[in-house]
Amino acid sequence: MDNAQAMTALAAGIAVLAGLGAGVGMGYATAKATESLARQPEAKGPITTALLIGLAFAETTAIYGFVIAILLLFT
Repeated sequence: MDNAQAMTALAAGIAVLAGLGAGVGMGYATAKATESLARQPEAKGPITTALLIGLAFAETTAIYGFVIAILLLFT
């Protein structure tokens, strides 16, 4: 393995770390949404809507990191 391949593999590994951050963020958001629903059940609609939009954005970040890692490894 030459230096360029090693650096590409390292960059792909760093890009995959976006999934770690997204997972932590989604867990934290879900915990806070559950906590807020326990405190104020009548606000279920707005809390659920905000949670789903936030989870979609976090998941998009993880998918972008995965796509970048795949592109770095196979191109």
